[in-house]
Amino acid sequence: MLWSFMMSLDGFVAGPNHDMGWMWTGGYRAEPGVIRGYIERTGAIIAGRDGWDSPGGHSPWGGAWRGPIFVLTHHPEDAEPAENVTFLHREPAEVVQLALAAAAGKDIMVFSPNIGAQLLGLGLIDEIDLHIAPVLLGDGIRLYSKPDGTPIRLTPLAENSDTTSTVRVRYRPISRNRDADI
Repeated sequence: MLWSFMMSLDGFVAGPNHDMGWMWTGGYRAEPGVIRGYIERTGAIIAGRDGWDSPGGHSPWGGAWRGPIFVLTHHPEDAEPAENVTFLHREPAEVVQLALAAAAGKDIMVFSPNIGAQLLGLGLIDEIDLHIAPVLLGDGIRLYSKPDGTPIRLTPLAENSDTTSTVRVRYRPISRNRDADI
């Protein structure tokens, strides 16, 4: 189970009201080949209703991926039907079982901060794959938020397997007083 997002440097995966426009207007993109790899390896997607109903929510990876999508919602009866999309009001762990059967041995991608956090708490997330964009949004939907929660330690999936190692990311703000081609 892969939980993957592009997020701002301050931890937001969407702006207020699940606005994802900051990604397109900013021209942010994953490393070459990453999206193609996701498309090839993904067998099913688990998504949340708020993200699904947002602009762009109906077309994973710009519409390049086709397959079963399971959208968790408290109100499946008022969802607009879509091809290969199943709207469910069930516990996330139950939906994982449905997605596993539908994925035919391929990866399951989680497209929801809320559902991903629930699955992480249940020990059902195998990997978190983040693409950090050089932007500070300041408000919106966080990747993970659990006030007063116990920290969840992660181990890097790279040559360095030190679980206390940090990732260094350096940026300089682009302001109206500086050249934009820093």
